[in-house]
Amino acid sequence: MPLPPMRFSPILKPKVWGGRTLSGLGKHLPEGEAIGESWELADLPDAIEDGRSRITGGSLDGLTLRDVLTRDAEALLGTTPRSTEGGFPLLLKYLDANDNLSVQVHPDAEWVAAHPEDHLKSEAWFILDAEPGSLIYAGLKPGVDRETFASAIEDGSVVDHLVAIPAVPGECIYLPSGTCHALGAGVLVAEVQTPSDTTFRVWDWGRTGRELHVEPALACIDFSGRPVQQPAPPSDTDGDRRTTCFVDVKHFKIDRVEALSTGMLDVPDLGRPQAFMVLGGNGQLDAEGAVTSLSRGDTVLLPADRMPFTIEMTEPLDLLMVTMHPAS
Repeated sequence: MPLPPMRFSPILKPKVWGGRTLSGLGKHLPEGEAIGESWELADLPDAIEDGRSRITGGSLDGLTLRDVLTRDAEALLGTTPRSTEGGFPLLLKYLDANDNLSVQVHPDAEWVAAHPEDHLKSEAWFILDAEPGSLIYAGLKPGVDRETFASAIEDGSVVDHLVAIPAVPGECIYLPSGTCHALGAGVLVAEVQTPSDTTFRVWDWGRTGRELHVEPALACIDFSGRPVQQPAPPSDTDGDRRTTCFVDVKHFKIDRVEALSTGMLDVPDLGRPQAFMVLGGNGQLDAEGAVTSLSRGDTVLLPADRMPFTIEMTEPLDLLMVTMHPAS
């Protein structure tokens, strides 16, 4: 049975490195707290506190994403496989790095094969805004080996061995599992990732009180020195829309879709689940009479088997469109 487009209540996560910038994306932040993350679409295991998105509005109001998956996995996912833990295979967030995030790495395939309780986490950061001079750290400089990096962790010179990339709004950086990375202070990003919360912290900028995981991290870090940042992809303009493909990997495809005029926005039905994050513009989504507004900071999930809907733009929409891949 076709399912409607789904909106979710944001799950706000306080972080030592967070701030208040997410309010500019329409998030209602609790007073006095530094909020680092807004989980827009999440379906993590029970062990993760407050890790499952709840639908707001429409005929499925109040249900969690896992509830819908349990009721009708075929309509929701089509031929896209579940996550390794049986949940929805995508996690979408907004991150506000008011301060530097820890230098960290997520498990690689070899580590996960030997430690089934841990999970791969490949992710991409689309930069929404950045203060002048802000940086993203992604990968190690060529020639940095395990011994050199282990010494840098001990003496606090970690940053000297990381590749520092200027944070430029509109750019996207893909970080496969095994990439040593950190989001620098003053950067606001939309994050697309596989649904894992396994993170090994290497170094925390002198902060104390948070656990480090140096030995697992050193076992997982990619020391090949291969560059993470890729050349800017070309854009394809077709009529009144411009599409830029930033990432196309095993887990998902990420396109930026920019409408060039107002009116109706067509979203082709691919028979696979898709989700979009609104980067800018305004409009209305109408699913058989259930109308909801769309503006910067909103996130919508489109099931594989979806009921008819329309999107009418009052201001040209700018979307980050994420398409799930079928089973290989």
